[in-house]
Amino acid sequence: MKFAVIVVDMLKDTFKGPSDHPIIEGFKAIIPRIQFLVGEARKLKGLIVFACDSYFKEDFLFAKSKRRAYSLRGTEGADIIPELEVKPEDIVLPKRRFSAFFKTDLDITLRNYEIDTIAVTGLATEVCVLATAMDGLCNDFYSVIISDCCATRRPEDHDATIAAFSHFPTYPTLRVRTAEQFLQEAREGKILEIQ
Repeated sequence: MKFAVIVVDMLKDTFKGPSDHPIIEGFKAIIPRIQFLVGEARKLKGLIVFACDSYFKEDFLFAKSKRRAYSLRGTEGADIIPELEVKPEDIVLPKRRFSAFFKTDLDITLRNYEIDTIAVTGLATEVCVLATAMDGLCNDFYSVIISDCCATRRPEDHDATIAAFSHFPTYPTLRVRTAEQFLQEAREGKILEIQ
């Protein structure tokens, strides 16, 4: 197994708001888990990719909806949160849509590093994390959703997504693991039958 950890949308704009707000608290709760996973993955020579929303204010997602513009390219709000230290060997990948694969060079980058497995973390579980994991599968990578390293606005949506994809019919090409379970697989170099 040669793997990459893809950290999705852990950006300053996402964490704006009162620090004691339940949504922000839920987002903050996964930071130590991602720090742990990334730290251990680096020891195992895993590639770290930070996939970051990078929009224009005129972007379709804002112009055709009532959503406020956020994570605008070139603004501080589109920067990765400081708790997740970016190392020189990491890849920072701007993206314009939910999946880190959609109209980016992620596919060719992973192949350049001979990656066969991606572990997807970050925000939001049922949107960008899932879209990235599914597109990874569609591009012939083993895809792993790291259940304790992703979150979303409503805990019940996170739980439902994790439950649905814990028994996905294409197992083991798409699977759900905790950080510890995934790291055990990476250390042993094989997909373990952990259910």
